[in-house]
Amino acid sequence: MAAYRPEPDRDSRQWWERIGRHEFAVQECDTCGLARFPARAFCPGCRTEAWHWREVEAEGVVESWIVNHQPFMPGLQVPYLVVMVRLAAVPGCLVYGNWHGERPPEYGERVRACYTRVDEDLTLVGWSPGRPDEDVATPGIRMPIRSTANPPAT
Repeated sequence: MAAYRPEPDRDSRQWWERIGRHEFAVQECDTCGLARFPARAFCPGCRTEAWHWREVEAEGVVESWIVNHQPFMPGLQVPYLVVMVRLAAVPGCLVYGNWHGERPPEYGERVRACYTRVDEDLTLVGWSPGRPDEDVATPGIRMPIRSTANPPAT
C-alpha cells in the first residue's frame, strides 16, 4: 500500500507553509469577514475571491475522534487516534490531527496544537490536552458533532 502524504494545492499551499513555521491561520474573507478552514479560493458566504490569512490561537475543544488502523504515513504505528477539533477562535472551523495525549481524548476537552516535522517539506498539526487551568472555551453558539462511538458522558 502506498503511503498517503498531504499534497499542498493552489488553495492550501500557503497554509502548509505557515504550519511549517508553527503559525496557525485561517482564511478570512475581505468582503464579508467570514473566517474559514480549510483554505479555498472562494468565500462560501458571499462567493468572492478576496481574502487574507488571519493568525489564530491553535487551540480548541475535542468534538470527536476515531481510532485509525490503516498505516497511511510511513513511521506511524497503528492503531493511532485522530481527533476532530473545533477551533476556539473560529467555532465554525473543524481541524483534524493526531492525538498526542497519554490517554484517550474526551468530548469537549480543551486542546492545543502541537507540530510534528515529518521531513524538510512537511510538518503536521497534532493535538494535545490543554492544561486544566487554561480557558479555551469556544465563544458563541456551539454546534456539537457527536459520534455514537464516543458519546459524551452524562
